[in-house]
Parts: sequence; C-alpha cells; structure tokens
Amino acid sequence: MQFKLGFIINPVAGLGGSVALKGSDGEDTAAKAMALGAQPKSHLRAKAALEQLLPYQADLTVFTVNGAMGENIAKELGFNVEVVYRSNEPTTPDDTELAAQALAKHGVDLILFAGGDGTARNVCHAIGDEVPVLGIPAGCKIHSGVYAITPKAAGRVVEMLVNGELVTLAESDVMDIDEDAFRAGTVRAKRYGEMRVPSELRYVQAVKNGGGKEVDELVLADIAAYVVSEMDEDWQYIMGSGSTVAAVMEEMGLENTLLGVDLVQDQALIGQDMMAADLLAACKGKATKLVITLIGGQGHIFGRGNQQLSPELIRLIGKENIIVVATKSKLQALNGRPLICDTGDSELDDELSGYIQVTTGFNDHVLYAVGHSEEQ
Repeated sequence: MQFKLGFIINPVAGLGGSVALKGSDGEDTAAKAMALGAQPKSHLRAKAALEQLLPYQADLTVFTVNGAMGENIAKELGFNVEVVYRSNEPTTPDDTELAAQALAKHGVDLILFAGGDGTARNVCHAIGDEVPVLGIPAGCKIHSGVYAITPKAAGRVVEMLVNGELVTLAESDVMDIDEDAFRAGTVRAKRYGEMRVPSELRYVQAVKNGGGKEVDELVLADIAAYVVSEMDEDWQYIMGSGSTVAAVMEEMGLENTLLGVDLVQDQALIGQDMMAADLLAACKGKATKLVITLIGGQGHIFGRGNQQLSPELIRLIGKENIIVVATKSKLQALNGRPLICDTGDSELDDELSGYIQVTTGFNDHVLYAVGHSEEQ
C-alpha cells in the first residue's frame, strides 16, 4: 500500500535569523532579510528530512505544492510527485493554508511541513486536527510541540510510519509569540491550538518551557560570577541568547540583547544584536570564545533562536572554546535527554556530539551528553 505524504515548504522560513531580525513574519520582513544578505535555507532542511526516505521511494507518493514550496526538492530527490496546489509568487501565508487544505482533501496520511511557529499556525488554522502533521524545524521561532527535534529526526518519524511501525498520535500545542515584542527583547508566547502529531519521543520536541524564566536567581548569580571571573581580557566573547547568558551580561554591567547575540571584550560591549556575517568577520583572526545556554524543555544549544551562530563561525571558534552555562534544574528537566545541536550542517552536528562541560555554579561543572547523529 502506498503511503501518501503531504509536503509543504515555507520558502521564507528562518530568513530573519542570520540577520538578527528574529523571525520572518510580516509582509516586508522577508524582503528586508534578503536585502541584508540572508539566504533561504528552509529547502535544505526539508531536503535533509526527505533524504531519510530515499530507500522508500517505491512505497510512497509525495503530494505537494509547485516550485519552491515542495515540488522542486521532491523531484530533485527522485520521488513520485503529484502537485495538488499552485502557489503565488512570491508565496504568502495564504498559500500555506490553501496548500494544507488541498492536501487534506486528497486524503494524505501525514502532512510534513518545513517552517517555524508562524507556519505551524497557518497549517493549524487551515486544517486543525483533521490530518496528522509533523514539522521540519526551519524557522527562527520553534516553540510549538509539533516539530521534530531536527530535520533528520522528522524523516525518521515518517520512515517509521511508512514501515508500518506503531507510532502513537498525540495532540500537541501550536505556540507562537508576538514577533514585534520578540524583536524588542520580550517573549510573549501564546497557545493557538492543537494538531495531531506522531509522538515518538526520541524525535519530537517538547513545548519550550517558561518563556526563558529562571527561578533560582542565586544559582544564576553564581554562574555569572564564575564565568566573568574566568574571562581573559585578551579574548573576545560572543554572548548567546537566553536568560542564563543575560545574567552573565548583567554581572558585567552591560546592556544585553536577550534574544540576540552580542560581542564583548575586557567586559566592554563591542557589538550588539549582531548578524551572522558581521560576527564571522569580527572573529576571523581573533581569539574568541562563545557563551551559550540551552532552551529549557527542549535541550537545543544550537539551531533555536541563535541562527546568527553559523556553522562557519562555530568551526572557527572550535568546540574547545564553547562555554555552556545552565542551572542543574534546567538540565534535570531534560530527564536524561541529550543536548541537541541542529546547526544545519550535519557533519558539524556530529563533530559537536559527545560530552561537553556545562557550568552549573561557581566553579561547579557537570559533564553532559550532546546529541549524537543517531538521536538527530
């Protein structure tokens, strides 16, 4: 029996990430991101998911949208393709909704879509829980529980379904945030609905916990004090997003971009809310370390809200110069699941796998696993 796979790509998903726009929602945001030098990457993440299904080409048909919204990638990989909706150019959120409705009418078994929380909202608005769905993470904002932890993981879940394995369907929340407030440094998450998702826990992420809140201020203060005490005035430090890193910036008395990436040296701010290209240029030939934390409830250290940290930059810095900070309660909330790297470069994700030291207090550290390719 042929598996009928619905397939949608939001071509502009994630465009705003590398150029510090923190999203792609809004009529002019994608155009602005392109003008700043952003390159579309959602098709590459969708391709990584479909590549997991190459051994099953004879067992499935891909029902999709013309051109960049799915047809091109599916045909490039050699799948049997049927176009059921033709989009406008440039594409709009309406195209995503109309495509989802068309796929539902064609009786697909699952809709696999590449995008961010805005895309999930569009799909949810169009079809609700009528058809099971699974998201390929390709946006800047991934708060919803309908996404796989990585593109490869999305492909593996579909592989299980095609193979007829028993996979539980569960209702998962569709979340999104006020993007204008997000750009101003405030997270206002809102639940928009539920969709049915294959809930294979190894591969599907949890809803982000708490909007970045930390409850143990004393532990945060200890972490911040230790990181600052260890800083070398001859090195520059990239300060990632999140409230734990914000505590380090506060310890230095510096203005912080809570949901962006800053650059400091000798406890002075030398770059604020920087774009990927600017960070790379600023770090070439200079001794640089990177201070990052993880997303609570999900465990991502790369690929969620910090797309400014490009694979090129991470390789330039080197794994040995990455400083991960987190409270033990934040790590314990993962229930033993590894930290996750989803840089968009699978070879780099493998290079970063293994165990990494996490600073959890003043001169207090733990070794914690970073997701191996088998989990991703």
